[in-house]
Amino acid sequence: MGLCTTASRVRRAAAIVTAVGVAFALSGCGSLGFIGRSQAKDIAEINVTSPELREGKPLPSEYSCKGDQGSPPLRWSSQPLSEARSIAIVVDSHTGSDSAVHWVIYNIPATTTELGPNAAADPPEGSGQAKVTSGREGYEPPCDTKASYRFTVYTLDDRVELDEGPELPQILKEIANKTIARGRLTAVGIE
Repeated sequence: MGLCTTASRVRRAAAIVTAVGVAFALSGCGSLGFIGRSQAKDIAEINVTSPELREGKPLPSEYSCKGDQGSPPLRWSSQPLSEARSIAIVVDSHTGSDSAVHWVIYNIPATTTELGPNAAADPPEGSGQAKVTSGREGYEPPCDTKASYRFTVYTLDDRVELDEGPELPQILKEIANKTIARGRLTAVGIE
């Protein structure tokens, strides 16, 4: 029993360190060596909106573990980027003591500008979804009423190409390395 508890704690600690490190790297805060891009590189801005979410407001409960709607609808726009090859979305959460990744979808066609409700259940053709902090693939509905939930959209200059069954840190690193634009919508708490 003790070995399982220790392994669980180690996995949780690794997930927290990874999520926090990647979040800082992707947000431009910090100079972690694994991000692979010069911090001096200009990253274009993406405007991220949703008909269901409002910046700084609580996540509607139907998109949390209390509901059954799956992932919320998202829309985004930015200046046209000739080098855009794909889109990725990362949903993560943060509290004072914990962080987690709830959804990673990548290789969305670059011409896509929105995903409807529950897109995790019916993702765009050619896209992939990563196993998140919980170990589940797809959208993991959030439960923590005190966390901030960041819905970050990335425009990439290439597709994410990895071996089959990649680990979450590998996918996040690939997204960070290929980002040419990003934007975010943050929900605070859950209704």
